Amino acid sequence: MLRTGVYALVALAVFALVFSRTPPSQAGPDTGARLSDVQLSLYPARDPGAVWRFSAERVVSDPLRGETRLTGLADGGRWLRPQGGGAPVLDATLDAPDLTIDTQDNLLTRQAQVTLVQQCADIDLRGTRERPVRVEQGSGFSAPVAQVDSPSLVARLTNLRMTFDFQIEEAGEDSTFEGDLDAAETCENGRRIPL
Repeated sequence: MLRTGVYALVALAVFALVFSRTPPSQAGPDTGARLSDVQLSLYPARDPGAVWRFSAERVVSDPLRGETRLTGLADGGRWLRPQGGGAPVLDATLDAPDLTIDTQDNLLTRQAQVTLVQQCADIDLRGTRERPVRVEQGSGFSAPVAQVDSPSLVARLTNLRMTFDFQIEEAGEDSTFEGDLDAAETCENGRRIPL
């Protein structure tokens, strides 16, 4: 009986040794979806009147991380339905090399160019891996560094938080602003018009 127990223990030790030496699988189970040449519409729950639309060469969804990554972007835009009804109108355009959509439908990237159409405001946003550019649904966007060019304002901003209707909520102390009371152009219907 003792001999059988020793044999069983040795067999178990050999079994454990063999399986401890086998290399782990390089790739875990592929639980996400991969799509190519996609037209994507995002209906954020925290911004019910808005629809984001994009074309993307590639979309990869990772449900374990709660992220969807878009690369090869084109035609990015935020569309709003007018309060009285009617067809949606383009509120903002977004151009970025890639985007990550998180579980709250926020858009994250290291750099983006946003145009607020009705304000004729071009905004160049720059971030880092640790502090990316964030487009937060229902509120606006934030970035460590931003350049703003509009008919009424030219600015270089740090630690920017801005609403979609062009209200600066927060900016670093080292930000610089230039306003032109005698501006040479104005914004009408989303177009810059010389005065």
